[in-house]
Amino acid sequence: MARNFVSNKDESVRMFKNNLLHQLSFVHYLTPLVVFGPVVLFFLYKSLFIQVINPGFVILFFLLGIFTWTLTEYILHRFVFHYHPTSRLGRRIHFLLHGVHHDYPRDSRRLVMAPIVSIPLAFFFYFLFYFTVGPVYVSPYFAGMVSGYIFYDLTHYALHHFNFKSKFWLTLKQHHALHHYQDAGKGFGVSTRFWDQVLQTMFSKKNNLSDTPNEE
Repeated sequence: MARNFVSNKDESVRMFKNNLLHQLSFVHYLTPLVVFGPVVLFFLYKSLFIQVINPGFVILFFLLGIFTWTLTEYILHRFVFHYHPTSRLGRRIHFLLHGVHHDYPRDSRRLVMAPIVSIPLAFFFYFLFYFTVGPVYVSPYFAGMVSGYIFYDLTHYALHHFNFKSKFWLTLKQHHALHHYQDAGKGFGVSTRFWDQVLQTMFSKKNNLSDTPNEE
């Protein structure tokens, strides 16, 4: 089987000549929780105590936001992160966004999305939902969406670096390992396999981890 990574050790490659940019490319895995956790709490507080939305509707739109994130996660991973441009600049951008992760899948300092990317995306989605869901229900909806994102990023780190015993987590870990080490054209879900099942990008039953490298 062809080797489809550069290193499976917890090591990094230099991405920028500039020292400041190089250091900014490293992101601690708790960064999404620190940056966006307060955002979730703020919009839930706003929903319940400022806008005084019925708690049932808060829960409903919060769950809809989480569900929306799972689809967003799949779409971004499949059609943006795994888009293969032909131009030199396009290939460079692709490498910075996601290619480096496939080359160095166990690099613990580049496993979660950098705030320089996640914050602009958060603003984009907030205003998108503001004009589609409305100025009231956008609060619990966006809180759910952001919660889904936090869970996704923390899950992504855990799948690469944690040892699990429960069937749920082991199934997700295997799913993501197959994406990295056997077929990067399938298995785009990280926090859930649901959309892979719906959109037929699941691995076949013959796929297994016997040919994948041991984690070091």
